[in-house]
Formats: sequence, structure tokens, C-alpha cells
Amino acid sequence: MGDYMFMLENRLGAEQFRVLGQVQKLATDAGYGVYLTGSAMRDMLGGFPVRELHFTVEGNALKLAKALEKAGASIVGTDDWRKALEVRFGPVGIKIATAHTEKYAKSGAKPQIAPSPIREHLQSRDFTINAIALSLNKASLCLPIDPTNGIGDIERKEVRAIHNYSFYDDPARMVRLIRYKVRLGYGIDERTRSQFENAREAGMLGKISAEALSNELRGVAQETLSEDIVRALEEEKLLALYSPALAGNKINYAGLGKLQKANQLPPPEWEPHRNHLALFLEVFLENLSPKDRTALLKAAPLTRGELNAAQKLEAAAKKFEKELKNPKLQKPSQIYQAIAKTPGEVVLYLSTYSE
Repeated sequence: MGDYMFMLENRLGAEQFRVLGQVQKLATDAGYGVYLTGSAMRDMLGGFPVRELHFTVEGNALKLAKALEKAGASIVGTDDWRKALEVRFGPVGIKIATAHTEKYAKSGAKPQIAPSPIREHLQSRDFTINAIALSLNKASLCLPIDPTNGIGDIERKEVRAIHNYSFYDDPARMVRLIRYKVRLGYGIDERTRSQFENAREAGMLGKISAEALSNELRGVAQETLSEDIVRALEEEKLLALYSPALAGNKINYAGLGKLQKANQLPPPEWEPHRNHLALFLEVFLENLSPKDRTALLKAAPLTRGELNAAQKLEAAAKKFEKELKNPKLQKPSQIYQAIAKTPGEVVLYLSTYSE
């Protein structure tokens, strides 16, 4: 227990550790088993910054919404299908999911969801590195649960699919695999690579739903290594899923390279106020014609709010640039205050597009 408690205290930020305690108490008070899971465990064990806290509870996570709001959290989104919540405690983003299994009647279809104990839930996930849990329950505090040996794969720096038919059940995992490979700097397990190629040959890429493609695009937009990931997706011929036009000089690698450099700049406190998707879309779609943009957004539809945010970004950046040129902003502290109150994507837009 001591090693994992030490890791929690040292790998999480002070605010994250405080929020972990709050969620632990709320779930326990509701009579739920509660576990730290998913990317939080993967990144903590792998030595990466923990962007979000992901929890899984043995109980209906949606029923925690009122208690969370009473504790000062804001509910950002809900997934009624999987009974999951996206929540924000001030600067700390968290997700709380209901422990469940997923069974697929056919490739790319919505799975059949059934509540389950935590171990079965972990065995139903995509990759072993995402199938590790840490108990936050009093009787088993800081006990790791690792039914697929994900900890070993993190030590080996490998991405491995849990099931032989993982890419047949949910073909969108083929896009996700390449993103994880680049983001983590891991290799792909030999058997998993074989499963990937077999699924490709079987035409599974054509069974990825528009909703799933949209979610994977959002995932790419969140990544710091945007240029490297897009290049890897092109090499695997996966960009064509979004648009056949995404090839050659239609891929804005120059802009993505600048964006990747700009992504290294923001301090952690910017994350809650930064719209990753808006800036990524502006850069990613820049070289496409209006017709090709429309086709891409048909293949991977986004919400009106997401599109509006991207469309307003250039004007907001020009306005901010004008503010920075105000002669009254002379002291470094004044400039810092102007930057601090501006959405992160607006500041990074200027960093990406300024010479």
C-alpha cells in the first residue's frame, strides 16, 4: 500500500489529490466501491503528467451528480448509455464511470452494456495499459487490480490489445492504437500489430461509425504531439477515413508543426480554460477547400458549439493581439494579467501563426 500511496501523493498535483479524496468520500458514502482507473493510472505509472482523474465506481455513477454539485463540482457532460459523468472541480477535470461490460452484436455497433464488478470491467476495456485500477476502498486501500498485466506492458513500453477480436468489436480502436503509440512513445505488441493488420484486411475500418470517428478526432486534438500523430495516421492510411483529400500538401504539416511547438508552452493552470479542439481544427483543416471541409465534417460530425468555437478563434486572436499592442501595457505584470485572463487557445493561436 505504501508505494502506491506515495505515488498518489507525489505524482498528483495538490488539487488533484484533494479532489481524489472528495470523490473517494462521496462514492463511499453512497455505498459504492470506488477505484482510480484508466488514463490516470496509466500516466501515473508511466511517469507522464496526469491530465485528468478517471474513476470507476461499482454503482450508478449518474446518481452521484447531485452530491458532486453540492461538493462544489460542475457537471460538464453525461453519458446516459454507459452511465458516466464528466465533471470539473475548479481546475481539476475528472471522469466517473460505472463499472460495466460491453458486448458487441456486430462490428462498430453500440455495445450491450451491463453493470459488472471492477475486474470484469477492466477485462472489457480496449488496451491493457488502460485496464489497471487502484482501490480507494477502506478495506483494500491502494491495492492494484491488474487482470491483464497492464503494469508489465507499461514497464515494457508496449501497447497491447486485451482481446483477439478487439478491433473487430470496436474498429475505432485502430485509430486510437496509433495515437497511443505516438503519444506514449511505446511500441505495439507483435500480436496486437497482427490483429490490427488482420482487421484492416477484413474491412473493419469501413465499419467505424461517424460518432466514433468524431470522438477519435477529439482525442487527437487533445494531444500535445499533434503533428507527429497526424503523420503516423497518414502513414497508416487512416486519415482517409476522415477525407480522401487529406494527402500530400492538403495536410497542413507546417501549421501542425508550429502548433506542436506552441503546445509545449502552456502552464498546467491553462488546461481548464483551453479549447484544444478549436485550435486544432483551425490548423488541421486550413489547407482543405470548403467542399472538402464539409465532406470531412460529414464523415466525423462535430457539435454546432464546437464548430462555432473554431470559426470565432481567428477574430478573437486578432482582438487579443490588438490589446497586447496597447501602449498602456508596459509592465511585464500587466502583460501577464492580459494573457492570464485570455482563453488559452486564443494565446496559442497567436503563437502558432505569428512569425
